[in-house]
Amino acid sequence: MLRVGVLGAAGRMGRTVCSAVDGDPELQLAAAVDTASAAGADTSSNSGVGIEIQADISCFVDAGVDVAVDFTTRDAAIGHLRWLAEHGIHAVVGTTGFSDADMDEIKGLFGGEPLSSKASNCIVAPNFAISAVLMMRFAELAAPHFPSAEIIEFHHDKKIDAPSGTALATMRRMEAASQSWNADPTQSVALAGVRGGSGEHGVKVHAVRAEGLVAHQEVLFGGPGQSLTIRQDSYDRVSFMPGVLMAVKAVSERPGLTVGLDSLLGV
Repeated sequence: MLRVGVLGAAGRMGRTVCSAVDGDPELQLAAAVDTASAAGADTSSNSGVGIEIQADISCFVDAGVDVAVDFTTRDAAIGHLRWLAEHGIHAVVGTTGFSDADMDEIKGLFGGEPLSSKASNCIVAPNFAISAVLMMRFAELAAPHFPSAEIIEFHHDKKIDAPSGTALATMRRMEAASQSWNADPTQSVALAGVRGGSGEHGVKVHAVRAEGLVAHQEVLFGGPGQSLTIRQDSYDRVSFMPGVLMAVKAVSERPGLTVGLDSLLGV
């Protein structure tokens, strides 16, 4: 049985992860960590018997954590990952907002020889919903067959980074699949930013933030006399849990850094 520690355990995603881990017969919720203001609270797992949230990640050592799941912020996650790699604990990361330099550092942290003499691995995914992984793959496959495309991502009003990691990953995969996109025809705008951001090769990305949403994305393709819309919707945070649990169980067999769930799904 894998012993799992959760970072960001008091947050909405963290609480959902704690519940999902607790409900899986192959996993044990061994430790939960969040900020000092949340320390002492109970994870209130779905069994009704939660564990106490701690403020210091060092509790993972005493708890014998095999795999840590991180849903925090970019700044907090970088520090967590340095500590986890140093202590030979595998990491599954759903935190977004990492720069290219951050990803290079994470790649360097895992797969080496930590102080514990046990190499640890890391899976970082912009989205753990299986439907989102397939949406990104379908968009990548469609990209070479259309001359224009735009991405619209919709998230709840508490999300602090924009565009989402999923939208950025989708854009990069589409632009890797095709560098031939129609130029933006817009010559004047009444409001700055109304046409969204743009990738290196011209794929537009728009971010929506509104109360009541969770996580949603549309990829709109246009061609002569036709269009294609690929849409993915996560209506509840439980939609991410099958992917999180899959990654937790697979990370020990995935040397170094794995980005995304595609290889785990075989797509």
